[in-house]
Amino acid sequence: MSQYRHGVYIEEMATQLVTPRTAESALPVVVGTAPVHRLGDGVPPPVNQPRLVYNMPGFVTQFGAPAADDAPEDFTLYQMADAYFSRYRSAPVVFINVFDPRRHSRPNPEWISEEETPETPRTLPDAGAVTEADIIGGTDAEGRRAGLALADEVFPRFRLTPGLIMAPRWSGDPSVAKAIETACVDISGFFRCCGLIEIPDSVRRHTDAPAWLNDNNLCDASGNTLAMYGHGLYGGRTEPGSIHLAGCIGGRDLTTEGVPYWSPSNFQIEAEGLVHHGEELHLTPAEAAYLNSQGIVTGLNMIGGLRCWGDQTTAYPGVTDPKDSSIPIRRMFSWVGNTLILTCWQFVSSPIRKRMLETVQDTVNYWLNGLVGRGFLLGGRCDFEQADNPTLDLLDGKVRWHIYLAPPQAGRELTFILEYDPGYLSTLFGTVEGA
Repeated sequence: MSQYRHGVYIEEMATQLVTPRTAESALPVVVGTAPVHRLGDGVPPPVNQPRLVYNMPGFVTQFGAPAADDAPEDFTLYQMADAYFSRYRSAPVVFINVFDPRRHSRPNPEWISEEETPETPRTLPDAGAVTEADIIGGTDAEGRRAGLALADEVFPRFRLTPGLIMAPRWSGDPSVAKAIETACVDISGFFRCCGLIEIPDSVRRHTDAPAWLNDNNLCDASGNTLAMYGHGLYGGRTEPGSIHLAGCIGGRDLTTEGVPYWSPSNFQIEAEGLVHHGEELHLTPAEAAYLNSQGIVTGLNMIGGLRCWGDQTTAYPGVTDPKDSSIPIRRMFSWVGNTLILTCWQFVSSPIRKRMLETVQDTVNYWLNGLVGRGFLLGGRCDFEQADNPTLDLLDGKVRWHIYLAPPQAGRELTFILEYDPGYLSTLFGTVEGA
C-alpha cells in the first residue's frame, strides 16, 4: 500500500540543459629534454612521465635547472618553461622529458681510476645523446608509452585535453615532424589538436621552405600542423621557433576567454629578434607574405615591433577549405569537437528516446548561441536530422547530430581604395568669412 500523504510536497526533475564542459584550447604538450640530472640527490628523474606544471618554480622543482656550466639550449623543456611562463605569462604546460641521465651519457675525460667515485664517475650525463627516436617514442611490448606517444595519456592523467603538441628544436627533423602530425589525431582515441613544427636551419633560404614541407610530406591536408620559420633570439641565446609560436597562441587565447577564434598572427613575439641558420632574420613584408602564402608562419618586425605573422596551416595552398587551411577556423573546429565529446559523454549508453535527443540538441544549441552572442562564432546550430539517422543505424545504437558553425575568418588583407574627388574643388569658391 502506498504511503498516505497529506500536505505540500516537492519533487525535482533533472535539468534538461547540461552545462558544457569546455576543452582546453592551447594546452601545450611538450616533448624534449630537461636538466633532470641537476635534481637533488635521491630525487628520481622523471623520464617519460608527463607532468602538469603551472609556473617556473614548479618546473624547477620537478625537472631541475641548468648549472652554470650547462648550455640552456640543450634543455628544450627548460627553454619552453622560461619563455611560456615568464614572458608570455601563459599556463599550464604538460612536459614530457625523455632525457635519462643513466642512459644518455658520454665518457668523463677526467676519469682515470679503475674505481668509479662520485667525484670522478666513468660517464657524465649528456642530453646531447638524446636522439630523434627518443623524442618520437612509441609503445613497447608491455604497453608502456614513451615520447610523443604519451600525448594519449594526458587526458586520462589530468582530465585536460591537449591543445598543442610540440617538440621544440627536434621538430625540424622530418621524422619527428611527421610523428607530431600523427599524434594530433585521435588523441586518447577521441580528441584532436594542432601540432607545431619548425623549418630547420638546413633550409638556408626562405624560398626553399615550401619545398622542404612538400618533399617531406608535411603539408597535412587535415590542417592540424602549423610550421614556424625562424627562431627566437633572447639574451644572446637562440630559442626554438615553435616555443614562440606556442607563446603567441597561448597569449592570444588568454585575451579571448580561452576560445581560439582569433589568429595568433600579429601577436607580439617575446624575443629580441629572429634568427635562422645562425644569422639574424629580417624578412620584408613581401618575403613574410610569401611564406604565409605557402602555409608557413614566421615573424615580421613592422608596426608595433616583432610580431607573429601568418594565418594559414601547412594544408594551404593545396587545400583551401577554411576549416583545414585557416589557423583560427581549424582550431575552433577542433575545440568545438573536443568540447562536444566532453559534454555529451554522459549520454553514451542512454536509451535513444526523444527526450534524450532533445536534451542533447538543446544543450548544444544553448552553448552555440552563447558563442554567437559573444562574437566567437558568426553563427551555429545543432540539428537532429532524419537524413543523418537511417533506421538501421538507430537500430544499431548509432545517433548523429548535425552541427553547423561559422567561426570568423582572419582578416589577412585589408584594402583602402583612394580616389581623387574633383567635386571637392567647389570648396574653393565658398564665402570667405569676414570678406
